[in-house]
Amino acid sequence: MTDLVYRTQNFLGSCLLRAFANWRVEGIENVPKHGPLLVLANHLSNIDPGLLAVGVPLRMRFIAKSSLFKWGVGFYLRKYGAFPADRNGRDLEAFRWARDLLRRDGVIAMFPESTRNPDGMGRAIPGAALLAIRTRASILPVGISGSSHIRSLWRMFFPTGDLTVRIGKPFSLPEIDGKVEREELQSLADSIMYRVADLIPKDLRGVYAQFEGDPVDK
Repeated sequence: MTDLVYRTQNFLGSCLLRAFANWRVEGIENVPKHGPLLVLANHLSNIDPGLLAVGVPLRMRFIAKSSLFKWGVGFYLRKYGAFPADRNGRDLEAFRWARDLLRRDGVIAMFPESTRNPDGMGRAIPGAALLAIRTRASILPVGISGSSHIRSLWRMFFPTGDLTVRIGKPFSLPEIDGKVEREELQSLADSIMYRVADLIPKDLRGVYAQFEGDPVDK
């Protein structure tokens, strides 16, 4: 049932994108064939999870803010493959769910900014970096552009404009055993988001606009 919901929703989403938008996916050759994998992207609009799901040809699960799971919508989101988490990124239950799935070679999509930033990227919270360290999962950076204007829910059914999903090359964070200080964790989270920022136009990079090139090797 869960995979049927996911496949059906993605099929309908791809049909809407082809009908109403100039939609393209770049870098699909960079997608690994299997997990464990963290797919990490910038967040402009409510339509971004759908763009990721249609653009990345892997069965992904999502960590989504808990407020979306109200009024019966939670049943559908769980069937789609989403798990609720607090926006501050300190939800232990969500972390354990994601950790266990990655240890079974799963694929999880996250938006490390934790909220939509249509005018430019905001600072990432360090949860995704900690998850990558603890599971040693590879990271697939993805840059989304063109979706900033899709803000109301009804617009998700009529996506217009030039919508681009640009997929970067996968990489891994350094192996760290034991406790990781918050400052180091934040630095690693920022290094991830610089990779994402390198995949989108400069005017969308926000707090990550000050660097060009390979931030992990900086």
